[in-house]
Amino acid sequence: MIHYIKEAEKKTFARDSETIRMVSDIIDQVIQNGDQKLKELSLKFDGVKIDGLRVSEETVKAAYNQVDAQTVEALKFAAEQIRFYAERQMECLKPLDSVSQIEGVVLSHKLAPVDSVGAYVPGGRYPLPSTALMLAIPAKVAGVKRIAACSPPSKTNGGIHPAVLAAMDIAGVDEIYQVGGAQAVAAFTYGTESIQKVDMIVGPGNRFVTEAKRQVLGEVGIDSLAGPSEVLIIADETADPDFTAIDLLAQCEHDPNARATLVTTSRELAEKTLEKVAQFAKELPTGAVSGQSWEDNGIVMVVDSMDEAIAIANEMAPEHLEVQAKEEDKIADRLLHFGSLFVGNYTPVTFGDYCSGTNHTLPTMRTARYSNGVWAGTFVKTAFIQHVSEQGCKNLSAHCIQLADVEGLMAHKKSVEIRVSKI
Repeated sequence: MIHYIKEAEKKTFARDSETIRMVSDIIDQVIQNGDQKLKELSLKFDGVKIDGLRVSEETVKAAYNQVDAQTVEALKFAAEQIRFYAERQMECLKPLDSVSQIEGVVLSHKLAPVDSVGAYVPGGRYPLPSTALMLAIPAKVAGVKRIAACSPPSKTNGGIHPAVLAAMDIAGVDEIYQVGGAQAVAAFTYGTESIQKVDMIVGPGNRFVTEAKRQVLGEVGIDSLAGPSEVLIIADETADPDFTAIDLLAQCEHDPNARATLVTTSRELAEKTLEKVAQFAKELPTGAVSGQSWEDNGIVMVVDSMDEAIAIANEMAPEHLEVQAKEEDKIADRLLHFGSLFVGNYTPVTFGDYCSGTNHTLPTMRTARYSNGVWAGTFVKTAFIQHVSEQGCKNLSAHCIQLADVEGLMAHKKSVEIRVSKI
């Protein structure tokens, strides 16, 4: 049985007709007016007047001098770990050499990377250099020939934050554009005078970016439709309330709509966590945002058994899932639906956000039931191949003709019959 100690006050995500209309209008304007409209929208939405959309190599190099050495070192450390994990994942993807179980019918498949990718790096509330690494490095490992990245310019910097520029460079991005929002998605999809269109767009964003990705899907591929960020923590009486509380708030500080959930078998832990959340929210510089997000969207459940906690987690399919309990590995083995799993008291989501090596661009809104986060395989297509000899044609023909006849596709049927007649 579930006992709610705290329930969410608000629904964190919903499509609305006004957003749909605004995004559709922005896309149409970019298609019609290209670069000029991108510049106008940057001034309107970002408050920044820009002359050129593409960031020059000189500006990228100069960005390193605007970022302290420790930050550059940390970005390179994270990049290496992300690359290591992506390379090991890539090794799991194999071409299928020729296989056959019917004489004369040879099957195989080949792997081919997407030709071009547009990486959207958000830049609203906080600069997110880590996202630049998470998007571009797996694409580069997969063999993508052209990686274009964009991020909205900020008033403070007069362009893209220098740490984001440095991260894009470290990740191997080929082209960088100072543009954001739905208009960036439109530019990547349809192209402008300065921006060549891409085959796939990846990366999180606000509701306008997400709606734009939804509307252009089909013209381009996308990774996913991102909603507000989420964490669910499974914990028992052995968990440390300091850890559970700060991890809940860490998720909440992403966004006022972020959702953080604690599911525990211990009422005492639940109550102590609530106390600690209130304490930390007062102490943190970001406490106003994270505290309000927790107040609006936070959930605390006390359940009767760990079986029940596991069932709830599998049903909710959260973006981030932490396990802080004495039988952490046994519990982890039974968890099926999540974007990224963090096992053990010393494995906070924060490590996955930055430098453990796993990707932080993950499925939200229960889409982890059927999808996964960005990885090297996101950028690789599996193309099917068959080679049928005369003998193979004879061996397949009777069944193929029968099925074509059932479906009423007479040209299909004759395409086989005419070949058999010439053998």
